[in-house]
Formats: sequence, C-alpha cells, structure tokens
Amino acid sequence: MHDLRWIRENPEKFDRGLARRGLRPQSEAVLSLDREWRKLETEAQESQAIRNRMSREIGGLKARGEPTDALMTQINSRKDAEAANAARATELRRNLDDLLATFPNIPAADVPEGADETANREIRRHGSQPSFNFKPMPHEEIGEKLGLMDFAHAAKLSGSRFVVLKGALARLERAIGQFMLDLHTTEFGYTEIAPPFLVRDEVVFGTGQLPKSAEDMFRTTNGMWLIPTAEVPLTNLVADEIVDEASLPLRLTALTPSFRSEAGSAGRDTRGMIRQHQFLKVELVSITRPEDSEAEHERMISCAEAVLQRLGLAYRVMLLSAGDMGFSARKTYDLEVWLPAQDTYREISSCSNCGPFQAQRMKARYRPAEGKGNRPVHTLNGSGLAVGRTMIAVLENYQRHDGTVGIPEALQPYMGGQRSIGGNG
Repeated sequence: MHDLRWIRENPEKFDRGLARRGLRPQSEAVLSLDREWRKLETEAQESQAIRNRMSREIGGLKARGEPTDALMTQINSRKDAEAANAARATELRRNLDDLLATFPNIPAADVPEGADETANREIRRHGSQPSFNFKPMPHEEIGEKLGLMDFAHAAKLSGSRFVVLKGALARLERAIGQFMLDLHTTEFGYTEIAPPFLVRDEVVFGTGQLPKSAEDMFRTTNGMWLIPTAEVPLTNLVADEIVDEASLPLRLTALTPSFRSEAGSAGRDTRGMIRQHQFLKVELVSITRPEDSEAEHERMISCAEAVLQRLGLAYRVMLLSAGDMGFSARKTYDLEVWLPAQDTYREISSCSNCGPFQAQRMKARYRPAEGKGNRPVHTLNGSGLAVGRTMIAVLENYQRHDGTVGIPEALQPYMGGQRSIGGNG
C-alpha cells in the first residue's frame, strides 16, 4: 500500500513510478478523493466544536430559566448533518483505500526500464554448463524412463499439472528441501518456521496477492486461501505488530507446499514439472529497518545462490525490469538455472525487496531505539529455492548416457549415501 501523505507531497513522482509499470497517471484521482474526504473531516470537526459551544450555552440558558427549544433544534439538526457527513466520509475513505490497494509498488531507481522480461538485465553468471557426448533428455523423460515420475496417475488423481514421484525421486525431493533448510538455518541465520497452509483474506491482502491475483490462487469453500508461497504467512507474522528495533532483522524460512492456479498459462510448460499447481518451495523472508533493506536484499540473493553453488549447478542472476516485477516488489533479482535439455536458463528463484509497501498494508511497524513514533518495517522475500525446479536441474545436469542420474555430493548424506539414481545406485 502506498503512503497517502507521500502521494500528497510527491504526486509527480507517484505518476512517474506508475508509468514505469506501464500504468497511466493516478495521482489526481487519488488526491481528488483525498481532498473530498479531508474536507468532510474538517467540516465534522468544526461542526462538533460549534455543537459543543451550543451545549454550553444551553447550560447557561437553563441556569437563567430561559427557553432552550430553538438551540436544541439547531443541535439536533447538526447531529443529523454530522451523521450523514460521517457516513459519507467513511465511504470516501473506503473508496480511497480500495483504490490505493490496486496500485503496484513503485520501482527502485536502479531498476531497468522496460515492459517485460526482454528488458531484464544480466548481472552475473556462475558455474560451467555441462558438456554431454549425447543429446540430453528433458527431466520428464529421464524420470519416466526411470519409472519414478508418473504424470498419468497424477492426472487420474488430480488432473493436469500434477505429478506422482516414486522411490528415489520422492526421496530426492525430500532431500533437496531438507538440505536447503539446513543450509539456511545453520549457516545463514534464518529461523525455521512451520506455518499454516490456509490463510484468511487479510493475510493475502497484506502481502499484495489480493485483490490483483485472486485468480492465480485456490480458495476453499469456507473462504480460506491455499498459500501460493510461504512468503504469505511468514511475512504476516509481524502484521499489526510493533517490533523493537533491537529484534531486527528477522530472518525466517519455511519449507511448504505452494499452490498456484496458473491462470493465464495455458499452453506454457505443459510437459513436466516446470509449472505445477502444487510444488514444494523453501522460502526466505526478512523483516528489516528501512536503512538495512538494500544490503539485506544482496545478502538474500547470495544465500539463494549458495544453494546452486553447493549443488554444482550453473546459473545467472538477472535484475528484472520495471514491467516484469511482481506487484509488491520495488526491486527483484531472479536466479535462473541452466537446463541442458531446453538449452537455456530458467527461473528457479525470485528475491524481492518490497520496501515499506507490504508493511503499510499489514500495519507492521517497529519502535526505533532513539526518537519518537513508530516506523514501517521493510519486508523482503525470496525462494531459497523452488524444490521441484531444483530437482529438474539436478536430473538434467547430472544425467548420464545410460539413463542413470548422479546425485550431487551435497545431497548424498540426505540420500543415505546413495550416489546415483537408476542402475545399481
């Protein structure tokens, strides 16, 4: 949510920020509602002051035994007018808040201009792409030939964009998630959280999925939402809270299923596990002071990179353009891992600095050690990593000509010492 006071003071900056997102100017629409609302608020205060003065006059009239009917009529008339104005002011403020809730975050100054992913900027690459003396197979073909990846039975159970993993691949998925959690909690200082997977409207509103992305999520018949990412419950742990400055930064992580309807993705990645309705993901969330969020963003992407480095997977870091960022982000880095069968890099993590945008929606603040008042925290989130896509990358990058798949050394302790999948293991 945008700070209304900031829009009042910086209408041109607000419109320029929206223009970078491909949106038309909105400051006049916001400020018009704001002016009308503030006018009613001012009139209500003035009317209340006059009514209080009249009430005191009535006391004097009664003390002198003089009639009060005319003054009482005026007071009652003012009460009726104030009630009507209060109702109108409440409606205007609700309309104003609803309008503000539809606007995305303003891009940071160093975010590239551009309408879509074609304007994203490559920041760096790491690792070497593997060389094969055979044509590398896509992950779904590898898994199906091993007899451990079953899309047919998943479709019978749940429809398209689901998979059943068996045996060593089911264990590999579990191993990848546990490896990531252990790395982030033991080396990088994140606290593991086991959050609910069902949340209320105000929770998904707080992180910005509502109202814009309702069609991208699954909703239960009793009005709860299946989480599209653990970012939602983790970030909302500070909603409506005032935390002490000494407790910041908060660094949280969770391994949870994520549920996405994939609305609008018809025809995209229909084969394999790239784009699923249900998938496991390790999420990273940081809650920081405003002056620390940029450094925390760089730290977060380095934590996500460490996972790929330990697994020996080639990747690149991309800085997303203004038109390609998510709704709540002010700046986003994507990690893209190399997939040999596609002969390209594919997204495996997004790490975003949201600044105070989510905090203002959630009313999440901190109490500075010095000075008066409370300030909005800054929130950051990122994948550390998407487990399914990491398994895809392992299968494709560690495949062998005989159909077996090597297991990265970092994962072998989580696989009971197993060094490969297929053959004799």
